[in-house]
Amino acid sequence: MKSEAFNEMKLLSLISVELLKIRRSRIFWILLIPAVMMWFPSAMNANVNFVMNSYEISPEYNYFIQGYMGMAWFMIPATLIICGVLLNQTERTNRGLLKCLSLPVNPSKICLAKFLVMVTLLFEQLFLSIAACYGSAAIASKLYDYDFILPFPYVCRAASLIYLAALPMAAAYWMISILIHTPIFSVGLGLASVVPSVLMLNTGIWYCYPMDYPFYVLMTEYGKIAPEVFDTGIQLFPLLPIAVGVTLLCLAISCLRYGKSERR
Repeated sequence: MKSEAFNEMKLLSLISVELLKIRRSRIFWILLIPAVMMWFPSAMNANVNFVMNSYEISPEYNYFIQGYMGMAWFMIPATLIICGVLLNQTERTNRGLLKCLSLPVNPSKICLAKFLVMVTLLFEQLFLSIAACYGSAAIASKLYDYDFILPFPYVCRAASLIYLAALPMAAAYWMISILIHTPIFSVGLGLASVVPSVLMLNTGIWYCYPMDYPFYVLMTEYGKIAPEVFDTGIQLFPLLPIAVGVTLLCLAISCLRYGKSERR
């Protein structure tokens, strides 16, 4: 029991160290800028939501769905790609990874701690996106004299599900950042994988491609409002077992390969 508690504390200590390393970095702005870029232009052009389409979605729900479409399809993946590369580069500059590996700490634990920091940053962006959503909805409400503000529980639940669905994708991008040491190639491959996500969603094997999970969850929210558009609920099978399998596989490869070239 003592050994297990010690190991748990050791992992928590590593996470604390990793958070200290990025405290003075510009990662916070990488989390904030996408939320601002997606939501505040929406406030300026909120009048387009008054144009009812054939599905007759109310303006406030249309505002929410359209705002999170950009986040789910591109901004969340791009944030994970850049954060993964930056977290790796903090060790690779000034031979920091070699110094780190010389310590009596399991490299796999360092890798896992960094991934958990990446997940922490992901959920920080979740809170920022919710705040930006309500801020822009308040501005749009003032500008167009219409209440665009949705109930807080609905927004929190829908946004949380979108970000929770991004965890397998986060594991995949973390693996890519470890396997490909050159930042520009790692970022390039990551961004290239974002492009076909919407196309994959329209195939019968969409659940095998973790990059489309957040967009899939958003579209199920769309389906609840307009059943003609998409499914009204998340298909947990085969999504859940495959998502768990992809996450564990990517993390296992990451932990095995972390610092491998430096240890030779």
